[in-house]
Amino acid sequence: MIRKQSLSDLIRELRGDENIVNWHEVEPQEARTRPLPESVDRRIQAALAKRGIERLYTHQHTAYETVRRGENIVAVTPTASGKTLCYNLPVLQAIAEDDGSRALYLFPTKALAQDQKSELNEIIAEMGIDIKSFTYDGDTSPAVRQLVRSVGHIVITNPDMLHSAILPHHTKWVSLFSNLKYIVIDELHTYRGVFGSHVANVVRRLRRICRFYGSSPRFICTSATIANPKELAEQLTGSPMRLIDDNGAPRGRKHFVFYNPPVVNKPLNIRKSSTVEVNRLARTFLANKVQTIVFARSRVRVEIILSHLQELVKNELGAKSVRGYRGGYLPKQRREIERGLRNGEIMGVVSTNALELGVDIGQLQVCIMTGYPGSVASTWQQAGRAGRRHGEALVVMVAGNTPIDQYIVQNPEYFFDRSPESARINPENLIILVDHLRCAAYELPFKRGEEFGPLEIEDILEFLVEERVLHHAGDAFYWASQSFPASEVSLRSAAQENVVIIDQSDVANVRIIGEMDRFSAMTLLHDEAIYLHEGTQYQVEKLDWEHKKAYVREVDVEYYTDANLAVKLKVLETDRTESRRTTAIHYGDVVVNAMPTIFKKIRLTTMENIGYGQIHLPEEELHTSATWIELKEVDPSLGTKTLEQLLLGISNVLRHIVPIHVMCDRSDIHVVSQIRAEHTQLPTIFIYDHYPGGIGLAEDVYKRFDEIKAAARSLIRKCPCEDGCPSCIGTEIEGMSAKRQSVELLGFL
Repeated sequence: MIRKQSLSDLIRELRGDENIVNWHEVEPQEARTRPLPESVDRRIQAALAKRGIERLYTHQHTAYETVRRGENIVAVTPTASGKTLCYNLPVLQAIAEDDGSRALYLFPTKALAQDQKSELNEIIAEMGIDIKSFTYDGDTSPAVRQLVRSVGHIVITNPDMLHSAILPHHTKWVSLFSNLKYIVIDELHTYRGVFGSHVANVVRRLRRICRFYGSSPRFICTSATIANPKELAEQLTGSPMRLIDDNGAPRGRKHFVFYNPPVVNKPLNIRKSSTVEVNRLARTFLANKVQTIVFARSRVRVEIILSHLQELVKNELGAKSVRGYRGGYLPKQRREIERGLRNGEIMGVVSTNALELGVDIGQLQVCIMTGYPGSVASTWQQAGRAGRRHGEALVVMVAGNTPIDQYIVQNPEYFFDRSPESARINPENLIILVDHLRCAAYELPFKRGEEFGPLEIEDILEFLVEERVLHHAGDAFYWASQSFPASEVSLRSAAQENVVIIDQSDVANVRIIGEMDRFSAMTLLHDEAIYLHEGTQYQVEKLDWEHKKAYVREVDVEYYTDANLAVKLKVLETDRTESRRTTAIHYGDVVVNAMPTIFKKIRLTTMENIGYGQIHLPEEELHTSATWIELKEVDPSLGTKTLEQLLLGISNVLRHIVPIHVMCDRSDIHVVSQIRAEHTQLPTIFIYDHYPGGIGLAEDVYKRFDEIKAAARSLIRKCPCEDGCPSCIGTEIEGMSAKRQSVELLGFL
């Protein structure tokens, strides 16, 4: 019988692999603890003791004492460091002292809310106190809803439910709002961009209703590591925050490895599929009974890797020893997988980022990522899934062929030497703010002079009176419309008049699966587009532009679509300018007139173009904010055609580099080059927020442009292709030394 190798043996073996481009070690750390505070109720102490908790980690202790002093906190520590106790302990203590106390828990996803409820109820059962905790979401039955509203001590929900089902019906929640002591916001780092900007306004509405009922709750926030947790928590809650980051949780030695698949086509610099390499690596660990988690970016990729791995290990371990985990699985199935991972029955799991958040699956030994997760913060979250408290752990990131992945593996210092990204929100985005002022006015009349965030809102209220949405009488503004505003406002989009996405895969169960603003729909929901929803691939069968409906059907294809936009940009106002010798960098407001022309089908594994089609849609207009870089001087020997190609290549690189530096999704920001900008006739590259009114991303680009430019040059320079490939400036351009010229041109910017 062949002896199974230990993780240490496998790590030693892996060190010799020629495809490893960087090996980084994180030193182990002993636990730092403090005794349970004397003030903690004896019944809570007994329940914790049953779970093996006799002392608190330093951050848990500090969190408890700070909250008890009446301060708002944001606790920032790595995955699986016991953040849950930072809020459960003070909340349970408050209810043990006063049965009338209430708490509201906000989680970004339903699955996470359900998971946290299970853990909380286990502690409550062991305490022997009659504390009622309930989840309140779309799946909660009407009978249970009534119970939650009247007797729930702890109500666990998500921002969407708070926005559309709780706040508009606050009169049914008098017991909660008049006795609310604590508001818990978990996974704070997920509230960024448009979603975070909406949630900040939902919290303003929540605080307004609390004031009306005479309560002034404290905020307890927890977050994964981001660069600005205190600033984000203060923006999101509108309250001063105390940062708690003295992590006392133990950790073992962790090896963090960057793996770059071998090149299979040298001229085009096309590498072996990252999926194939992930399967090979994962099989090695699983065959040696080393518990492993594999992260993939989409549901489809999860299922592809899962089926391969189950086939590869079925003889050694049995197919059921490796499971998938993603949105779309039933709660019962997810609980069963989580339990199997904790008790060791399941050796491997393949997951989307659903397991990046704080679902309890214990600590595994190996984490393999299929490609770069998109941000430093997200990568550390996924890496945190590997590492028993005192044992060795291995994290392997297998790079794909995309410019982002290749940049990260070629520049490991970018990843390891910098703090994670800042999360940006802009609650004052006028479109988002007006939507929530409408919702807030429906909930309670506005008094003249009342505040709603830092902006003066009286002008907006007067505008809503003119629009006959509000009615002004005495010193108050009353809701005057027949509509229910919260149902018209999606927290995931900045625009009104969204396109509704209808899944007709199952004729017997046609359902709405989402919505998208009109401007994004042009490029993401045109006929034949491949649309990803919670990781599942759908093909758009018909986009009914007039009635704002996109009909989609589930598919499983090896490509994605990317639409070309014919874009005209007009500068409306320049807010900031930095003039340099050969260029000028500006930030301000622009209007974008865009018309989609064609779409390309791009293979997932190699990024090569495998087909295209026409798009027939009318022109759309978007008012947003942008940063633009204009070239005042250009080498005349380049010629117009060459310069145009070079600007296109640089724009392609920036499209991938910018999201890394400003912590956003690739679809949140667009990059467009123009050989002659309308307002100056100069060659110009525009980088603009892809949301009406902007959400602060382009402003961040303006502030950090030199850092972004250096990263773009580095990516092109280090790419091993001969003269342009899908991993850098795009395809090779005949008769041009495009790579060298692109690096030189970037140097001018």
